[in-house]
Amino acid sequence: MTNRFGNIASRIGWAVVVGAAFGFVEAAVVIYLRALVYPEGFRFPLRPFAPELITVEVVREIATVLLLFGTAMLAGRNRWGRVGAFLLLFGVWDITYYMWLRLAINWPTSLLDWDILFLLPLPWIGPVIAPVLVACVMVGAGIWFMLSEERTPSLRATLLTYVLSFVGTAILLFSFMRDTEATLRSALPSPYAYSLLAAGIACYAGALLTIKRSHAPSPS
Repeated sequence: MTNRFGNIASRIGWAVVVGAAFGFVEAAVVIYLRALVYPEGFRFPLRPFAPELITVEVVREIATVLLLFGTAMLAGRNRWGRVGAFLLLFGVWDITYYMWLRLAINWPTSLLDWDILFLLPLPWIGPVIAPVLVACVMVGAGIWFMLSEERTPSLRATLLTYVLSFVGTAILLFSFMRDTEATLRSALPSPYAYSLLAAGIACYAGALLTIKRSHAPSPS
């Protein structure tokens, strides 16, 4: 049992290291981009990117997700272990990305600062606190799944799990992509809908609860 826990703890630790290291790589790329595109400072309304830069950024984001996914496939031993590793890697990557930016260029100055979060399929924008909170949920869920890999291998997802996960994801994506004018037409963003953020996270919490209950022993 001790050896098993040590092995899982080691894989969790290395996933955190990889996620944090890639968070620095992401931060470094953004620092270079901002120096190139926003030498006067990054703020909304945004100056449009050159088309060739947008293409490179889109492909880079796809490559980033593939890198995290591939690492998770190697880190996990079964389905839940791989899901957990991906969530953990993604969450640590996102959180440390902002930590490195803060250390390197003193940005964000506040968790309420707005940022471009992702570009697919449309630009995502929102205050930094929104992706950070979602990333914290991902880190917690990822560690739980990785620990469950051997402790509770009989975990299973129900139809309700998938429905809640899908609805939560749709709500969060809508909260980030509902104001495309702010990025596509260089306009000021409308206030972020924190109620949508809360609803999306609540759906994720519900999905995790359905998985946990699926393993609960039946009453005698």
